[in-house]
Amino acid sequence: MAATSAWLSPPSRTELIENLVSGVDRYNPSNVGILEDYLYHQIRSEEYDCLANLAILKLYQFNPDLFNPDVVINILLKALTAEPFPDFNLCISLLDDRPTNATLDEPDPLPTLLPLLTNLYNLLHQCRFSAFWTLYRSDELEVVRENYTVECAGFEDAIREVAARSVKATFTRISGERLGSYVDLSGSKLEAWVAKQRWALDPSTGVVSIPPNPDNQIESVVIQEHIKLPQLGKVISHSVQAK
Repeated sequence: MAATSAWLSPPSRTELIENLVSGVDRYNPSNVGILEDYLYHQIRSEEYDCLANLAILKLYQFNPDLFNPDVVINILLKALTAEPFPDFNLCISLLDDRPTNATLDEPDPLPTLLPLLTNLYNLLHQCRFSAFWTLYRSDELEVVRENYTVECAGFEDAIREVAARSVKATFTRISGERLGSYVDLSGSKLEAWVAKQRWALDPSTGVVSIPPNPDNQIESVVIQEHIKLPQLGKVISHSVQAK
């Protein structure tokens, strides 16, 4: 419930932004600049507001002349860090009718990058974290790293938190090497990251222990059904009538 509440109304959202997101002004194209500035505030400060970013994409749909591909790419990158929430797909759904007649000063990078960003999302969604980092570090995504995520404070750490959520929901013990491939860290950096998660790394075995939690503990559940005699009589009666 707390995560849902923060998603609907994050602490970083000001009263002005709340009015733009929740009121009729969300469809006023003159407010797009305010929402874009708020997006770049999110990028600089490691904050995130999906509904405000969706409002930008909706304004782009209604007003193709406002379309800014760099803004869209930044919105998609922020949405990646929200996995397993469906934020990325929500954003993609508003790009189906992406404007093609927008006046741009430079070539639109979105047609080239959108399939790659979608691949990144699919790898995260499938918990294929090692493959995610391989694609993210590839030459194909060099333009994303050099022009976008370099400006997005805490982006890589946020992706590591996505991996951490899956690991602690699945494992009680995992090798440090395997964990390192999931979070793209090794050596002292991995040790510091594990300590930050409050997990335990055994230096002699290289095994990381994850504390028990409701998701990584297997508990048997006994289901008991109580059927009263009158109810059983009705079942038998219906069976006889069916014959």
